Amino acid sequence: MFAKRNLMKFVNLHTHFYTNSDSILEIVNQYPNEFIDAIPHYSIGIHPWYISDERVSEDLNFIKSKLQLKECIALGECGLDKRIEKKMDLQIDVFESQLSLLNEIPKPVILHCVAAFDEVISCKKNSGLPSPFIIHGFSKNIPLAKQLLNQDFYLSFGKYLLRNPEMESVFKYVPNDKIFLETDTISESLEEVYTFAAKCKNISVEEMKEIVWNNYQTVFNK
Repeated sequence: MFAKRNLMKFVNLHTHFYTNSDSILEIVNQYPNEFIDAIPHYSIGIHPWYISDERVSEDLNFIKSKLQLKECIALGECGLDKRIEKKMDLQIDVFESQLSLLNEIPKPVILHCVAAFDEVISCKKNSGLPSPFIIHGFSKNIPLAKQLLNQDFYLSFGKYLLRNPEMESVFKYVPNDKIFLETDTISESLEEVYTFAAKCKNISVEEMKEIVWNNYQTVFNK
């Protein structure tokens, strides 16, 4: 067990900043039009905020080419957002087009979802994909968490766990084998997120590290 724990790293499920830390496995969010080859582990997708009608086909082809590489370990972040001006029909079409790429190249999906959880659940069902789906930056209540867990989603916590005291009870509710932790764009370190998460679950940081590491191994087939 000691040897196993020595090999474990902190896992940052979703970040926009590559730090090249030896102690952290970072899944860095990348976009097709802002791509950095040197990043060793990344996800890539079309974020609903940045859908461009003129570029969708080109972006999909670019994503498909990167999904074939071992450095690309997930599709995303992609998903749906009802609080932006982009039409939902367009968002769903682009989202489902990205999911269809995983029929050929199975990878997990890191999701952006704002006020569109029913639609995301429907898209997941319609896709028929066995791929794990992970909601990043989860910030909602226990009933919604339960609904998502019943549909076999994973939930990643970071910013809102630190900022919103009501999220502590949600985090405690989510089974250990369904959680990830992340920094996204916050200024706090990943270690601070892990420390707070461990406190919520009343376990040590090392135990939290092992939980998330095991989930990473399961979801990303490592």
